[in-house]
Amino acid sequence: MDVHFTAETEKKLKDIAAQSGRATDDLVEDATAAYVDELIRTREMLNSRYDDLKSGRVKPISRDEMVAHFREKSDAARRS
Repeated sequence: MDVHFTAETEKKLKDIAAQSGRATDDLVEDATAAYVDELIRTREMLNSRYDDLKSGRVKPISRDEMVAHFREKSDAARRS
C-alpha cells in the first residue's frame, strides 16, 4: 500500500524518526495500527450504545434536558 503525506507531515515523520532512531515506515505502521485499534473500539462502543437505546435498556434524553444538565453542572462548579 502506498501512503502519501504532505511535505509538512513527511518532515515531521522524518524528524521523529531521526530523534527516535526508528524507521519512518515503523512509525507510520505503529501510528496507523493504534489509530485503527481506536476506531474499532469506538465503533464497538457506539454499536453497544445504539443497541442499548434500541432495546430500551437506556432512554434517550432531549436536547433541552442535556442543556439544562450542563447548565446546572456549570452553575454548581461556579458556586463551589
